[in-house]
Amino acid sequence: MIEGIDVRETIPNDIAVLEQLYPDVFPEEDLLPLVRELLADNSTCLSLVAIVEGTVSAHACFTSCGVAGNTERVALLGPVAVAAAWQRRGIGGAIIRDGIARMRNLQVARVCVLGDPGYYGRLGFGTETGILPPYELPDGYRDAWQSVPLRDSEDPIKGMLTVPPPWRHKALWSE
Repeated sequence: MIEGIDVRETIPNDIAVLEQLYPDVFPEEDLLPLVRELLADNSTCLSLVAIVEGTVSAHACFTSCGVAGNTERVALLGPVAVAAAWQRRGIGGAIIRDGIARMRNLQVARVCVLGDPGYYGRLGFGTETGILPPYELPDGYRDAWQSVPLRDSEDPIKGMLTVPPPWRHKALWSE
């Protein structure tokens, strides 16, 4: 892990870097439309960048969501991208931990993610069975639906995740 990681909210000057970051990190997946939609709606999305040595090295979004039939506040983490030159140095974990701390301060009860269980498990995420994703997941993705609780709760959160418009594209939830 490297030192000197500064995490801050995204500013307009970061957009050009993000427009290059996502195609570089995910050449076979076009996440730019989602990122653009999330950034356009800053009322539901906390967009963070990690700065290392004066350079934007990573980006993560935390989208405010709900759960049908429940009043608890939850967030959806994603997308997350770390520039290839900065991967495997703890930067992704640092930006995610910072975002989780911010979500906790905003009284969010749980953060959900659809991602690699090996990676997100190291950050405290575990299989989520009470909150259902907004679309049925392919069999290969079932273990990838995870969450991390941000506070102790006696009652588990159960129901379908309700997401804002940028996340209502079924393709984001399938292979």
